[in-house]
Amino acid sequence: MTALSAKLQAVRRRIADACQVAGRDPASVRLLAVSKTFPAEAVRELAAAGQAAFGENYAQEGAAKVAALESLGLEWHFIGPLQSNKTRTIANHFSWVHSLEREKIADRLSEQRDAHLPPLNVCIQVNVSGEASKSGVAPEAVLPLARHVETLPRLRLRGLMAIPEPSEDAAVLRARFAQVRRLREQLADAGLALDTLSMGMSADLEAAIAEGATLVRVGSALFGVRPAPLPAN
Repeated sequence: MTALSAKLQAVRRRIADACQVAGRDPASVRLLAVSKTFPAEAVRELAAAGQAAFGENYAQEGAAKVAALESLGLEWHFIGPLQSNKTRTIANHFSWVHSLEREKIADRLSEQRDAHLPPLNVCIQVNVSGEASKSGVAPEAVLPLARHVETLPRLRLRGLMAIPEPSEDAAVLRARFAQVRRLREQLADAGLALDTLSMGMSADLEAAIAEGATLVRVGSALFGVRPAPLPAN
């Protein structure tokens, strides 16, 4: 067993244990391996150990890995900030986008998605902490943006994503994640049934799973200390 495959097993055990505590089926939580700044060969190694879904934060770096590993049939998620000049690359190299926060970007992703590809799965990023430096829309702006996304032909609205402020207090984290879960429930009441809550990372996935996360984004617990990002991405 390689070091990466051992880390993958350890993270899967954490997910399973958290699900058991929460009274949930472990199959209800997907693992997204966040491979940003790590080389394609590290992704290949983790894929050989059974991991199929990978997340990238930088458009050009991610697109290069998608192309290099195309034969593996992996599922690629874009989870970083969305810039207008990168939307075409993102729309046509990834099958998921987790960080949508503006109608203009949604419009560009829909317009630029190749017609032969299935609709792009998207999550709206919510700023549940109210931090000025944090990406995402305010909770009260989620429904209008969700309704707009629903009108776009090349997008499929799947859920919500959040990155709460770091905290050593599990109760604080759970409260933030619970807020995202309640937002999804409110959207369901408004007729928008979403199946994805993208929340929880290496340090707080247990709290996220306790509050209903269906996808956790894990990088450092799998790949280790992150190298510096590549330039021009």
